[in-house]
Amino acid sequence: MNWNQLLSTKRTGQEHRHDSTRHDRTQFQRDYDRLIFSSPFRRMQDKTQVFPLPGSVFVHNRLTHSLEVSSVGRSLGTNVGRMLESDKTITTELVREIGAVVAAACLAHDMGNPPFGHNGEKAISHFFQHGEGAALKNEVTPAQWNDLINFEGNANAFRLLVHSFNGRRKGGFALTYTTAASIVKYPYASGTSNKKKYGYFQSEKEAYTLIANELGLIQLNDGTYARHPLVYLVEAADDICYQFMDIEDAHKLHIISTDETKALFEAFFDPHDTSLQKRNHEVAREVIDTNELIAFYRATVIGLLVNRCTEIFYTNHDTIMSGSFKGSLIDHLDGHLGKAMTQCQQTAWTRIYKHPSVVEIEIAGFKILGNLLENFTQAVLNPSQYRSSLLLPFMPMQYNSNENAGVYEKIQSVLDFLSGMTDEYALSLYRKINGLGL
Repeated sequence: MNWNQLLSTKRTGQEHRHDSTRHDRTQFQRDYDRLIFSSPFRRMQDKTQVFPLPGSVFVHNRLTHSLEVSSVGRSLGTNVGRMLESDKTITTELVREIGAVVAAACLAHDMGNPPFGHNGEKAISHFFQHGEGAALKNEVTPAQWNDLINFEGNANAFRLLVHSFNGRRKGGFALTYTTAASIVKYPYASGTSNKKKYGYFQSEKEAYTLIANELGLIQLNDGTYARHPLVYLVEAADDICYQFMDIEDAHKLHIISTDETKALFEAFFDPHDTSLQKRNHEVAREVIDTNELIAFYRATVIGLLVNRCTEIFYTNHDTIMSGSFKGSLIDHLDGHLGKAMTQCQQTAWTRIYKHPSVVEIEIAGFKILGNLLENFTQAVLNPSQYRSSLLLPFMPMQYNSNENAGVYEKIQSVLDFLSGMTDEYALSLYRKINGLGL
């Protein structure tokens, strides 16, 4: 792959209007603005990240998480862009805009996630695997069925960005090809080579193939595409942020003690870096507010990892560009950084993600989404029934499927509706249609 082709300002659905006219804002900055002013982005303020919302203690939601990921992603992209400017084989000026591309892609990376965190994905998959939706298996193709029984928020984000919803313009958000490709962590369809995750639904396969071919993404031996190189930066920004923000939130909620939290962060500091050790001790003496001290440690760790991930990307540049790089940038951390990251991951898994407050909302979300899926799937598939006529008006016009649409398309219209809901709206609608809140 080569950067001259990988960086493109051509837009989805707007190819006929493509030009290289200069504007006050670059095309990638326009992507960023287009996303941050959108309704799906704003709705993430009421979508669970890990801990229940709202609460007496402010914790991260999907929106604040995405903003922080975007900030870290911009730093990673800017670092890589500066390094690549010295490469004489790269002739495109767009290499200077890599920071803006990654920042925009980071904003969008979670926009396809349903309410109630990642458990929302499991609830949707369970409905079709083991719930009422299992009866629909013979109504769709095997490939389409894979989309349903393994619902993937990553694929749904790509659909949200490029699909032409009813009443909306062609090409969805009409993002640049490069920004759209930079959010696809798994560049293949569901059911490919027994891979658990995937990057796009059958309905968006053609759209992704067009983008991939235009950008020159390599087709690998197993029929999948190589990732766009900037995906590694988006992924690293996400890995860095959710890991440390979840720990910081757990500290604020008194799930993890101050001493344990400090120890987790201090493990990232090089014991041989005396200047860093001196600076940390000086700040610790000055900052007596515990939460502020933890925030300082977290910020320092993020800075260290941004620099290290930049180095890993540049060191492995050739293997990334050939599509042979394995794992994520975080997976390639070594030494004290690698050990410290492993300890944080183990702590998060055992102490945070299995905490009763987290499990409670997962159970509730499972019940709520399963019930909504059952009701609205029945409604779109049997629109002439009286109860269906009462339920269908709840679905906005943009999710209305064509009368001649197949079962798969009708089910997708329900999934589009549900995945766009906030936690609060899903709970409210569940109560209303079940007679629990009049």
